[in-house]
Parts: sequence; structure tokens; C-alpha cells
Amino acid sequence: MTEPRVIPNPDLAVGADNKQRWNRSAHRRHGFHNAHLLFRRAFMVRARHVLALEDAPQIQHPDIDWLCSRPEFSALVCMQGSRILVERSAPDFGVNRLHSIQSVTKLHLHLIAGRLIGAGLIDPSRQVRAYLPWIGTGYASAEVQDLLDMNIANDFSEDYSDPSSDCYTEELALGWRLPADGAPEPSLAAFAAGLTGGDLVNRTGYADYKSANTDVLTLICAAVSPISMLAQIEAVADAAGYEGALHISLSPEHLPALSGGGCLSARDLARFGLLLARNGRDIHGCVFGNTAFLARSLGRTAPALRPPKDVLRYSNHLMTDGRLIAHAGYGGQFLIVDTQRGISCAFLSVLENDEGYDEQYMADVFTALSRFCTG
Repeated sequence: MTEPRVIPNPDLAVGADNKQRWNRSAHRRHGFHNAHLLFRRAFMVRARHVLALEDAPQIQHPDIDWLCSRPEFSALVCMQGSRILVERSAPDFGVNRLHSIQSVTKLHLHLIAGRLIGAGLIDPSRQVRAYLPWIGTGYASAEVQDLLDMNIANDFSEDYSDPSSDCYTEELALGWRLPADGAPEPSLAAFAAGLTGGDLVNRTGYADYKSANTDVLTLICAAVSPISMLAQIEAVADAAGYEGALHISLSPEHLPALSGGGCLSARDLARFGLLLARNGRDIHGCVFGNTAFLARSLGRTAPALRPPKDVLRYSNHLMTDGRLIAHAGYGGQFLIVDTQRGISCAFLSVLENDEGYDEQYMADVFTALSRFCTG
């Protein structure tokens, strides 16, 4: 009998360009629109109660027209309270369809870490090794606060234009790709423990953005949380009142990839933003997040992002100018929340260049959304 033919999973196997198929430019739009089906493993949760939405007259705005006319555009939903102000999608997509939100997922870490800090289980002034005694030189002597603020320098590189950048190796531990030649998949802990560094002082004058910081914070939260990290994710879903499902990729030890593994619809991402607009109160009006932590995050001194987004600071795992709460995501994602008007805007798109990223494009998206939100 002929032996069956076995091949590596074509979506997850890495080619000569050191990318898996779903994240190559020719396949990225399909990949981002179907990431929840393509990850190696993922956790799915739906909310116990749904934040019901009410239609309102669609607001016309030139910046909205510009965003939705872009070839990268997938979907845009803006809400205020439970009212839908803007709801548009590309012909090949829809406002209720799941989409990779990439690093916008990091805002979950802000909420989870804030709750653990409020409970006295994490002290931001302590060094990482106090919580993870096995961690390597890339993080051992760093203060937790500096991870929250993207304010450490180590050897981890996040250069999307460099196929050998560490951020692509990180994807092995996030469940986004397979290692070559049948090698074992590294756990998130093993990946983080292997990162190296010197004195870890960030001397750039700007936030030194590293998704590995979120991975290490995830491990710290997992070490001290009285409930599992998946239960923490469930709690966020209930607090936001998602209509559909949240999918998030998992590491080999089944930790959620808070650095970028989330998939949400535009509607539900906007609902998540409303949780922040309510200062961390859930859909029932009960305190869920650490409200004092969120307020401090907006007002405190923190490192500015690099130009052209230097109007924003990176503070406690969110981007802010003191009024807006925001976060960008690889490939063209942005969530912006206006804390004064209570408006949440979720923008989903797919950049199809080789790098999957464009700093000027992201700055332009932020400018357009912020003008709409702030009026």
C-alpha cells in the first residue's frame, strides 16, 4: 500500500521569506479576515449579556469618507453609548465579521494588569525577576512599570521589514506559525526566558515598542492571578458585552497571545472601546477595570511614540494624548476612544505591502479618527 503523503500545514509553514502563507502580502487580506480559523490554536468566548445597539442617523464626515475609500479598508464602526454613529464596510467584508486586531489586543493587558495592580498582586515598581525568577537577562532587572510603558531596551527587535527580526520568531510562541523541520514549538515562557539584554535602560527619548514586553507581562499576570488568564479574558468579554465571539490565539502552554492574537468584529471592537470610555465600568454599570489606574494612565508622564505619532504617549499599555485612549495594530488596525465625548471608533484594514506596516499610513489613520472623535 502506498504511504500517505504528509505535508506541513500550508497556512502555518514558513517559506524562504521567513513568513507563513497567511501573512504574506498576496494572502494577507484573506489571512486577516480569517485569522481565527488559521491560528495553530485559539480560545473562543462569547459574552453572557450583549450590549444592545441602537441605530442613529449616520454621521457624514470627510475623514470618514477618506478612511473608507482606501484600498486597505475592511470596516469602520463608531459608537457613542449604545448609538451607532458610523458603520461601514468594504464589499468583501462586514461589520460583524471577525478580523485580526493584532496589537490592539494589548489593551486587554492594560485591563487585566490594572485589576491585579489594584488587588495588590502586582507592584509596578518591582523588578520582573521578583515575579519570574527564571527570566533571562532581557527582562530580569527591568521594573514592571517600564514594561507597561514600553520603556526598556534589550536585544528583542520588532522591525517588520527585516525577515530575521525577533518579532517573527515570537510568532512561534503565539501559535501563528510552525517551526522548521519538525522542531518543537517553544512555549511563551521559553521564548521570554531566552531573550537577552544589557542594562535595559531606554536612552532613545521615545517609547521603545516591543511586543515581547506584553508577553512577559502576560507571564507575570498568569503567575499572580487568582483565576486563569482565559478566565480573565472571559471576564473582559462579559464586561464589554460582545455580540459575537472573541477569538485569541494561544501559546503552546495555552496562554492568550495578548501581544496581538485577538480577533473581533468592528462592532465588538467598538464595544470594547466603550468599556474604556466608561472608565472601566461594565455594561451593567459595575466597576470592572481599575478606574484609578486608567485615570493615571491618561495624566502621567510617559514616553512619547516615535514620529509621526509622537503626539501620543505610551502609558500603562495604552496610547494616549491625555484625552484619547488609543492603540494601533500591525497590518492597519486602530482603536480610538474619546474619554470626553464617550465615542469609540474601531478601524480595521489590511496593508498589503511586504512589511505589512506603514508608519505614515497609521499616523494618517490616527489623525482622521481623532478629528472625527473630538469634533
